Amino acid sequence: MIRLVACDLDGTLMGHDQRFGPRLLRALAEAQRRGITVTLATGRMFSATKPFAAQLRITSPLICYQGGWIQAPDDAAPRFRAPLPPDVTRQALDLGAAARWHTVLYADGAIYLQEQTYPQKFYEMLLGITTAVGIPWDEVLDAHTPDKVLFVAEPEAIPAMAARLRQRIGAQAEVVRSHAMFVEVVPREVNKGRALAWLAETLHIPQAEVLAIGDQENDAAMLRWAGIGVAMGNATAPARQAADWVAPSLSDEGAAVALEKFALEG
Repeated sequence: MIRLVACDLDGTLMGHDQRFGPRLLRALAEAQRRGITVTLATGRMFSATKPFAAQLRITSPLICYQGGWIQAPDDAAPRFRAPLPPDVTRQALDLGAAARWHTVLYADGAIYLQEQTYPQKFYEMLLGITTAVGIPWDEVLDAHTPDKVLFVAEPEAIPAMAARLRQRIGAQAEVVRSHAMFVEVVPREVNKGRALAWLAETLHIPQAEVLAIGDQENDAAMLRWAGIGVAMGNATAPARQAADWVAPSLSDEGAAVALEKFALEG
């Protein structure tokens, strides 16, 4: 019996249009009607995740920042937060500056950029709305606690960027690909799997009764940890390798199929 479901957002529950399919909405509503706890597990910050939770009528704690921040929609503060150490943050920012990578710094619930390389809609759709442009990194770090650093590039450049980051700071932080165009630096031992384990323990739900659904490398840890891990049909190789079952693709509402198969049958 499944009592907790954790779903990635982008590429799993929704595409670039940020719309949820009708079959998925029905499956999620039915799961919650039956008393199954549903959460979102995403790299997005809390303020950018909360509106999607509202659409899906999710009230349970949300797993944000790749697992570094857990907060329920109605909470005034996070129940769990693992900041990125300032020295590691500075190393990542310095490496990005030296390599001229497009860098995004997340700190205290806001997004900071040195320059806006892409149209505003790009940032609003994929990252969040709360952005500040042009504030020197040192000023941001002097005033705020960092949560993660994200680098944006064309998909073909991401593997080499990830390899370079792991070589330089892989002993001090986690480096993970979260999107075709994103590679992220998050605190050491922070991932969606650990966050999901923390949440399940808090809710007194056994590992065997947890279902996780995702599509990217950053979902692999929670797919491995969950009692049942499901990769989408459009998933990357790391997510597929970590999964117990591969669902149909996003375009075929694969997450709904997984919910029906593992959480709602019977």
